[in-house]
Amino acid sequence: MRIILIGQAPFGATTFEALLNAGEDVVAVYTPLEKPGAKPDPLKEAALAKGIRNVEPKTYKDEQVFSEFAGLRPDLMVLAFVTGIVPARYFSAAGNGAICYHPSILPRHRGASAVNWALIMGDKQTGLTIFWPDEGIDTGPILLQKKVDIGPQDTAGSLYFNRLFPMGVEAIVESVKLIREGKAQRIAQDDSKATYEPPCNDRVAGLDWNGSGRQIYDLIRGCDPQPGAYAELHGEKVRFFGACFVPGKIGGEIDVAPGTVTGLDLKGVRIAVAGGELLVAKVRTASAGKIDATAWAAAASVKPGDKFGKFSN
Repeated sequence: MRIILIGQAPFGATTFEALLNAGEDVVAVYTPLEKPGAKPDPLKEAALAKGIRNVEPKTYKDEQVFSEFAGLRPDLMVLAFVTGIVPARYFSAAGNGAICYHPSILPRHRGASAVNWALIMGDKQTGLTIFWPDEGIDTGPILLQKKVDIGPQDTAGSLYFNRLFPMGVEAIVESVKLIREGKAQRIAQDDSKATYEPPCNDRVAGLDWNGSGRQIYDLIRGCDPQPGAYAELHGEKVRFFGACFVPGKIGGEIDVAPGTVTGLDLKGVRIAVAGGELLVAKVRTASAGKIDATAWAAAASVKPGDKFGKFSN
């Protein structure tokens, strides 16, 4: 089959290499328009190194862009990490349509931050879906799904890069093979079970110390490595990374207000939360950058009894 791959970043590049290694015929790749002075996208670099055409459309709404796409006579379109809007007519321009990778068990966690929200919402399991895209947002029929358990120490970064990334590449190659062999299924999504969450950015990453310790911990690991869940101390926004939650009574018989620094040691900064304590290994601030929490605390004169608050943007 003649395949056109639309994607970007390491995931797109790794998918491209995997398809070639599987003997598939990738006739062109489409990547985001390169900004002046920016480093070339890994998928673009991989395609050019193999002598395969790379296209960087300013917009997919351009009639000439669509005409050139259709002129390549694709049998299949593969979307591997696409953040821009690709009109549905591109999907039907390929003989076998289009398939898309999404890092959740659809219809749960539709949207751009599926990995983050699986952790933030305390899911015990997630996975990936290869689906046939349509005009909606992650709403097309399902071709293939794979599930993984979410570990108690997982972050958005570890979950994606260690499992959902490599599994996703393998699932795309498997899906292309199923399509070529005429064995690919189309299972309608159950919209009654759908969830859709907004992008995981600073609008959702602010810590509320009134929540349970588990909820606070899930938000921190769901925002790790980006954007970084944050709170305020000494007038500065402090983002938390590499945290763990230690359940139990803090301070013996004395109640300690959530958000209060309870201790400092070589492992990091300890903070009281409802139902236990957080141990934060790294922080990031505008003044210090991302550093070990212990080193930051020493430089910022943080001491037990100091209390984090909500940061007002």
